[in-house]
Amino acid sequence: AARRGGREMAAWARAVRGLLLDVSGVLYDSGGDGGVPIAGSVEAVSRIKASGLKLRFCTNETQATREKFVKKLQGMGFDISVAEVTAPAPAACRILKERSLRPHLLVHNDLVPEFAEIDKANPNCVVIGDAAENFTYANLNEAFRVLIGMEKPVFISLGRGRYYKETDGLKLDVGAYMKALEYACDIQAEVVGKPAKMFFESALAEMGIPAHQAIMIGDDIVNDVGGAQRCGMRALQVRTGKYRSVHTLHP
Repeated sequence: AARRGGREMAAWARAVRGLLLDVSGVLYDSGGDGGVPIAGSVEAVSRIKASGLKLRFCTNETQATREKFVKKLQGMGFDISVAEVTAPAPAACRILKERSLRPHLLVHNDLVPEFAEIDKANPNCVVIGDAAENFTYANLNEAFRVLIGMEKPVFISLGRGRYYKETDGLKLDVGAYMKALEYACDIQAEVVGKPAKMFFESALAEMGIPAHQAIMIGDDIVNDVGGAQRCGMRALQVRTGKYRSVHTLHP
């Protein structure tokens, strides 16, 4: 049985043509100082690329534009380009344009340039991201008033993570604030980041491979692993980032 299991694993591994990598908590731990790479991660990315496997960096990062985010990672030594990154903000912009939506933005100041080409006058929806210090009572209340004043509220969230790890500890993520607005307005947000099926399908399409030939690697059991598995992918959870924190909080 063990030999058969080994043969099946080897056959599965040979069928893999591409990897989807989460970034925060897998390649580096973010922080106010820019963050630090996780030991061995720079070399791992280089080895993956040298192996000929297709690679896509899948991030729910919404505190910076992709350009600024990639520049930071390049500064840490990672071989990464903007064209290799799948992120929520561009996906949200596509949806906004397709549906003629004008957003009220509750996002981080550094993410605003991603929405430069979007009409934001007289908002008919709310878009929320990981706004960090912008998650003040006044800003949340303003977003609440926009939503509650709509006959048919449209609420788009760039993710639904509960928390993430930075170099100085755990930080509340966008999901906590998304849930507050959902509860206050008795509505449900449309999530465009992980674990949304559309997010993973987009990454697979950009790689040009089917789900059964890809593996998602992340530190978040719900957003990375669960989301990928629902799309027909295999997924692996690494023991970095929030991994240990999950077990500390939920023994």
